[in-house]
Formats: sequence, structure tokens, C-alpha cells
Amino acid sequence: MGSWERGSSPVDWCEANYIFTPEIAEFVNTISNVLFFVGPPLLIFLFKDYGKLITPAIHIVWILLIFVGFSSAYFHATLSLLGQLLDELSILWVFMVAFSSLCPKRHFPKIFKNDRRRFVISLFIFSGIASVLSIYNPAINAFALMFLALPAFYLIYHQMRLEKDARVYRLGVRCAVVLGLAIFCWINDRVFCDVWSEMKFPYLHGLWHILIFIAAYTICVLFAYFFVSEEKPEWGPRLKYWPRNDFELCVPYVSIDCGKI
Repeated sequence: MGSWERGSSPVDWCEANYIFTPEIAEFVNTISNVLFFVGPPLLIFLFKDYGKLITPAIHIVWILLIFVGFSSAYFHATLSLLGQLLDELSILWVFMVAFSSLCPKRHFPKIFKNDRRRFVISLFIFSGIASVLSIYNPAINAFALMFLALPAFYLIYHQMRLEKDARVYRLGVRCAVVLGLAIFCWINDRVFCDVWSEMKFPYLHGLWHILIFIAAYTICVLFAYFFVSEEKPEWGPRLKYWPRNDFELCVPYVSIDCGKI
């Protein structure tokens, strides 16, 4: 029950605690999760045809991103061990659902023989075991995340090398830049806290939340496009942007232009 208590987590970020309000430990790190609540409902709307015609699992990804935002906000508001576990495990399950439902079959390990059902079940079992073990030792979750994250990043790199659509390629490059900036913020907040505190800006982890949401949903958009273009090309997937399709810094999504019902 001690895991519910404020400050029970061994992790504490660079932002000073309880500066803005006595109710929230890390104020900026908490409110910087706002995109996780605002972005997914819009993505559910933009991917309504995708979810209806291709796979409804895409909406599970967006809903889980909301839970990531809630878990992260709760963790930074309380710095509790329960909050840390919820934060890390929600990320693990986003990876699991996105990877299992959107990864093209040609990237499956040979042991699965292009059988998505076996692939999904295996990832589900792995994530379930990792979740249970993380309750006893939170460090295990970090290894589970690396197990899923590293192959995902490799697949993005491999796909981008083969991509012929210039618009998709540019989105991949943008995603890589944003992800690189996000990792820069995370490492600097964790390792060089004293330096950034002297510069009066101990809020890089809050910036990490904003950047990693943009990178995460962009990766999911890219995988959603790769999935349809390779396994269901007859549906005519196209990468578009909302609200202006001619401005590529808007919100990307995958449009299904053929075979609509």
C-alpha cells in the first residue's frame, strides 16, 4: 500500500517539487501531458475510415495514448511508485498493441510464418509477463520497453530506405528529428539537471512529453500507412494532413481513398 504514497517512487525529475501548488509535485511535468488528452480524440476522428475499413485496433492505440497521458500526469503530480508503474506499463502496452496490429507481416520473425494471430498472442503473453514482473521489480519494464522499441525503430529506418512516396519520406525524417530532440531533452533532464537548473530551465522533461507525443503518434501514422500499402494496397492509402493538406506541419493521418462504404 506504500506505493500509493506521495514520493514513494525512487525517480524524481529535475523540476523542483511543490513550487507552484502544494497539490502537484511537478507542475510543469504534469500539465505538459495535455497533448495526450487533446490529440487522440482528433486522431480517432481522422482515422474513422481506417478503423472501419482496415482495422479497428488503430483506435485502441489512440485510447491507450490517453491512458499514457493520465498515468504520466498522475505520476508527476504525486511521484508515487504506483504512478511510476502505471506510466511505464501504459507505454509498454501502447507498443504492444501498435506493433502487433500495424507491423507488416513481412517483418515478422520466421517462427511466426506470417501468422498475425500467433504474433499477436506471443506479444500479448510477453507484455503480460513483463507487466506482472514489473510489479515486483520496476526495472524489468525498462528491458521490456527496449525489447519492443528497438525493433520498432529499426523497422521505421528499414521502411524509410525503401519508401518511394516523397511525402511519406519527409514525414519519416520529421519524426526522426522530433524523436532525437525528445531523447536529447530526456537525457539532459536526467543527467545534466544541475546545468539546466543554473540556467533557470529545469523543465526539459516537460518538453520531452510534448515532443514524445508528437513522435509517438507520427510513428503510429507511419506504421498505419505501411500496413495498408503492403497488405491491403487495393484500398488506396494516402498520407494527408489536417486541417490543411498542403501544409505538412499539420496533423498527419492515413486516408482510405478506394473502396469506401
